[in-house]
Amino acid sequence: MSATLPAPAPLVDSLISVDHKSIARRLLAFSLLFFLGGGVMALLMRTELAEPGLQVVSTETYNALFTMHGSTMIYLVITPLALALGLYMVPLQVGAKSVAWPRVALAGLWLFVLGGIIMQSGWLTVGGPGRATWIGVAPLSELQRTPGSGQDFWIVGVLLATLGEWLIGMCVLTTALRRRAPGMTLMRMPPFTWTMIGTTLMMIFAFPVLIVLMALLFYDRRHCCLFDGAQGPLTYQELFWFYGHPVVYVMFFPFVGAVAEVFSAFSGRRLFGYTFFVASTALLFAALSSSVWGHHMFTSGRVNTKYFALTSHGIILAAGLEYFDLIGTLWRGRLRMNVALLFGIVFLLQFLIGGLSGIWVASPTLDFNANNSYVVVGHFHYTLFAGSVFGAFAGIFYWFPKWTGAFLREGLGKLQLAIMFVGTNMTFAPMFPLGERGMTRRIANYSDHGWETLNTIATIGSYLIALGVLVFLINLYVSLRRRRVAGPDPWEGPSLEWATTSPPPPHNFDVLPPVRSFAPMMDAREAAS
Repeated sequence: MSATLPAPAPLVDSLISVDHKSIARRLLAFSLLFFLGGGVMALLMRTELAEPGLQVVSTETYNALFTMHGSTMIYLVITPLALALGLYMVPLQVGAKSVAWPRVALAGLWLFVLGGIIMQSGWLTVGGPGRATWIGVAPLSELQRTPGSGQDFWIVGVLLATLGEWLIGMCVLTTALRRRAPGMTLMRMPPFTWTMIGTTLMMIFAFPVLIVLMALLFYDRRHCCLFDGAQGPLTYQELFWFYGHPVVYVMFFPFVGAVAEVFSAFSGRRLFGYTFFVASTALLFAALSSSVWGHHMFTSGRVNTKYFALTSHGIILAAGLEYFDLIGTLWRGRLRMNVALLFGIVFLLQFLIGGLSGIWVASPTLDFNANNSYVVVGHFHYTLFAGSVFGAFAGIFYWFPKWTGAFLREGLGKLQLAIMFVGTNMTFAPMFPLGERGMTRRIANYSDHGWETLNTIATIGSYLIALGVLVFLINLYVSLRRRRVAGPDPWEGPSLEWATTSPPPPHNFDVLPPVRSFAPMMDAREAAS
């Protein structure tokens, strides 16, 4: 006599399901929630900076805001968003039935969520949350300089969230390398999967350094003095930036891969220069990313500026190959100007500004002038927001029909793009002249040295960005409430995810087409015509 266990309630099932698609959806949802919270912090800061003087928050609160805004966006938004795309799409793109080690991926999800909750819980403590910058720089983050439990919450939150992301990255990498469909050799994997391989390789080597560093910092706050003395702050920064620069590419690579898939689908062409794209992304870019951390420390006088300037400029070659391949894919293609393609094109243009300004901060002589100014703030916001976030929206509009079986509204998407494009450039472009005029980062109050007008423009732009995000949320609600049904392959995409239903079944595929190239669905359509 046998008994069958009752099926878990839908809510419980959504919490414990080991289906990679379910885990990825939850990871995506939590990153969106944290994104909204980080956006509110940014609006408060920009409102404070709209004119000289303290109008909205105190200096202490402002310190907490810029610390928690940066921490939220880096640790809890863009990195997990990239992983969510990889966790959902890589098993589908390589023809796997599931992700490798699904229970490890589930554990990674809840470690990430727990870390995010603990980090944000610092707002509820008496002394407020962490306020020692998003890098938690020592000795500022030591107990005597930043007292209160909020900084401890920040440390534990960063440690747990990073550990969870590392576990998910391990699962994605193992899936791409060990669970490919018959016929899918390494050089037949889709471009997005290759970018996730480069991403997860960097995570495997760089993220444990941050995990150990946070454990050491927590110990230091309890028992004192690991990072004191002449070498202490330098040691902390050496360790942190060994994580801190690869994570920039962790927050960039997957969105380049998503845009490559979008360009291929909406131009009707295979990715141009596929071999060079793979070499630049998974090999050259990933290798160089771990050799450039010292350019964050040029002004310390304690790093080899010639070596780190050379490796930092070497990245231009890898980036140039990617741009050449992406533009070559669009060249003479049969372009369909859908929202996903438009977001991808804007991503390409705006990230170029971030990349070109990166040459400035990677040159020691120029960086000595720009260091700790708003030039740096403008640079990394053009890479991570104007670049990565727009690339993420390209991927979301492209894959949303596969995830849900419904289309996002094109009209609302184009409205969102227009508003966010204007708002993004109004917000971040003024930061370059502000930095050149001497405005330093992380200040809540300033005297008007010709800064007020530019700061007011940037503040107006930030509210336009918020309006664009609101339009996206409305689009999400309308599209899910009044569905326009999408078939299995609405875009005529190149990769295997379009060979299954929308959304895919728990086992992902009933039948797989033969894999003879990195664009098997294009092969199948050509064979049928």
